[in-house]
Amino acid sequence: MFEVSVEESFAAGHALRGYRGKCENPHGHNYKVRITLHGEQLDNIGLLFDFKDLKSAMNQVIDRLDHQYLNDIEPFKVLNPSAENMAKYFYDECNTFLLGKTNGRVRVKLVKIWETDTTTATYFE
Repeated sequence: MFEVSVEESFAAGHALRGYRGKCENPHGHNYKVRITLHGEQLDNIGLLFDFKDLKSAMNQVIDRLDHQYLNDIEPFKVLNPSAENMAKYFYDECNTFLLGKTNGRVRVKLVKIWETDTTTATYFE
C-alpha cells in the first residue's frame, strides 16, 4: 500500500451550536488540514497521485471556506461546523474528486484538521 499526504492552511470563523462555553460565540481559527491518500497501484510514471493535483483538490474546498463564517456556508448552515465535521467534509469532497480522476485506484485514507497548534480532529473510514 502506498500513501501520500499534503497540508494546507486557511482561516475561518464559526460558532458551535448547542455548545455551552466560549465556543458558542463567534470566533475564528487558523486551521491546518492534512489529507492522506492511499492505494495499492502507482500510475504509469510511478506516482500514487500528483501532489500538485491533490493540493488543487484541497484548494477547491478551502476556497469555499477561507476567510468565511462557516455557519453561513453549506453544509454547515445545518451541520455544526466542528473540526470533526470539517474533517469529514474534506474527506467526502476529496474522495468525490479522486473517484473521477482515478476511477477508485486512489482514495482518501484520512483527513486531520488542526483547529489550534495543539488540538486536532481526524476522520477516516
